Amino acid sequence: MTTEQVATPRPLRKDAARNRELLIEAAREVFARRGLEASLDDVAHHAGLGVGTAYRHFANKYELASALMERTIETIVSSAQQALLVDDPWEGLVAFLEASLAVQTADRGLREVLMGVHDPQKMAQVHDRLFGPISELLHRAQQSGAVREDADTTDLGFINGMMCTVADMAGDSSPDLWRRYLTMCLDGLRPGGTAFPTAALSEPEFRDAMANHKHILTRTTKDTSAGWDGPPAT
Repeated sequence: MTTEQVATPRPLRKDAARNRELLIEAAREVFARRGLEASLDDVAHHAGLGVGTAYRHFANKYELASALMERTIETIVSSAQQALLVDDPWEGLVAFLEASLAVQTADRGLREVLMGVHDPQKMAQVHDRLFGPISELLHRAQQSGAVREDADTTDLGFINGMMCTVADMAGDSSPDLWRRYLTMCLDGLRPGGTAFPTAALSEPEFRDAMANHKHILTRTTKDTSAGWDGPPAT
């Protein structure tokens, strides 16, 4: 044989594709409320499917969370691209931040995945997808004079982390509290404010800081985890 045969995934049957969609939508609801402490069994039950069906589609809850996250990231990237079409650069930047944070602050499981608690490689992939569009939004606002010149894209990364921390601390009792603190941070991005006492992190430094923080979170999670969420014994 002179040509290399390339294996392609076989399309799912209609019923299998339907079950996969049911699991992903159920995971969206379950992980949003409980985070990744919920099990794949919990998701299957919420979807009205058998546990065996769930494990035929996903090896564990982290694989399911990853599939769900990939869809959400595409939505956030699309939101950034739409924000670039807004005539007013400041309004576009603010609209993107509010839209992306509304998704993240309402979804505990998504926050855990985005922080790379269970999959540091996935966190790096998310960073690669988001850094370019967000940088473009910021630079566009700076060129219009709406944002101070010494603001950096990594500043927006930390603002995002701050808002997610507010959601972790007070989201159950005050789900919109993050909007109060986002307004404070946005005011700090405007020209004419107090000079920053220290320089922003570079992109590589920001990546390192996130990786180190992830390492701490991963260690803490492993210390408190009940164990791997694998398939039940047969």
